[in-house]
Amino acid sequence: MNVHDDTVAVDQVMAKARAAQAAYEAGGSQARYDRAAQAVAWAIMEPSRNKALAELAVRTTGLGNVADKITKNHRKTLGLMRDIGVVRTYGVLSDDPETGITEIARPLGVIGAVVPSTNPAATPANNIINAVKCGNAIILSPSPKGVACCELLLDYIHAEFDKIGEDRDLVQMIPAPGGKARTQRLLETADLAVVTGSQDNVRRAYSSGTPAIGVGAGNVTVIVDETADLAAAASKIAASKTFDNATSCSSENALVVVDAIYDAFLDCMAAEGGAILPSSEAPGIIGRLWPDGHLSREIIATDADVMIEKLGLRGKVPEDTRFIAVETAGIGPDHPLSGEKLSRVVALYRAEDYDDAVEITRRILSHQGAGHSIGIHTGDPDRPGALGGQIPTCRVIVNQAHCFATGGSFDNGMPFSLSMGCGSWGGNSIDDNLHWRHFLQKTRIIRPIPPREPSLDEIFADYWAEAGK
Repeated sequence: MNVHDDTVAVDQVMAKARAAQAAYEAGGSQARYDRAAQAVAWAIMEPSRNKALAELAVRTTGLGNVADKITKNHRKTLGLMRDIGVVRTYGVLSDDPETGITEIARPLGVIGAVVPSTNPAATPANNIINAVKCGNAIILSPSPKGVACCELLLDYIHAEFDKIGEDRDLVQMIPAPGGKARTQRLLETADLAVVTGSQDNVRRAYSSGTPAIGVGAGNVTVIVDETADLAAAASKIAASKTFDNATSCSSENALVVVDAIYDAFLDCMAAEGGAILPSSEAPGIIGRLWPDGHLSREIIATDADVMIEKLGLRGKVPEDTRFIAVETAGIGPDHPLSGEKLSRVVALYRAEDYDDAVEITRRILSHQGAGHSIGIHTGDPDRPGALGGQIPTCRVIVNQAHCFATGGSFDNGMPFSLSMGCGSWGGNSIDDNLHWRHFLQKTRIIRPIPPREPSLDEIFADYWAEAGK
């Protein structure tokens, strides 16, 4: 199929989405938008469908594991529905007599969402719920390996829409098998482009001429300092690092451990199934994990036994190993372990003291992952705040399992999301978790009010007192 045919195929889908969205908005109400969001949520959360989606995702992408994907599909969607449950996205949002401004919620139109193979059900469902909650239509562009899962998810959503009499054309995907040309056309013709995954796609979205939200690359670095509860820290890190076989962009990729508690912490890690490999093993790990300069498709996001076999570690690590930590000191392009690994492999750095740990973390993020998030396990209440003013990051996760906390958790205040904005440090237009507010715009009614013009003295008195006129 040539480029013209790709353009026509996407334009046909777009035309249906625009017609559906116009009718959805014209006949809109908060109840209708809420009901559509509930329909999408139940489409993925209903247990038998959740299981089918998780099994298909692992079978077709080869990434992650079924049990954790079921958990992710459920909890991420449940948390999102909690977040948006009482949110007003239709009609008058505010009316302030003091400013004379009335704010009215308005949809953006048709959302073009590029979604990754790492979360081929949870991420699109999250985007779809946010889109329809705010009165939009949405067209998905899944990765090639995620096409089948996306098709099944849409089948489930359309079945739920049929129950409530909602228009199926509100939620579509570009015609299979997709591809770069079709994705590009979607990016160029949508009213908002939302991209999770490939940084190449993020850059293409920002240069498409369409308003765009892209999210940055993860390479989470976590500090364990001398005041931390070491057993608790090791338990949380192990749970996070192994969840869904480290497919999350919020999975720990580097641990920076202060020297004073280094050996004690390694003992705690070993008790949690973390096998510690000395730096002498690093070349062999690197050679197998990056056989041609790129991450091995045979190793990333695989179960522990597969990873151990493929890395040549059979007999070198305990049989109950859940993940491996490779001691290293190198940082930068010539040291692959300092970057994102998408596997049950974490780089382990030994810091002289806490200040050195901060500096190591800064260097790692300067290489990769700036803006995304870092973690700290500490008993010092002042260090997290100070760290947030020192490191180029949008999130400092304190004493939590990182991949569960970054994208929202029932025991922290972050919005539930699978897409993390990384601010200017990560080349992104947003610095918070992608959530419903990004799928909504406002019309403001501005009325005249009594003038509030200050005198020059009110503005400059303090300045004149210090610097003179």
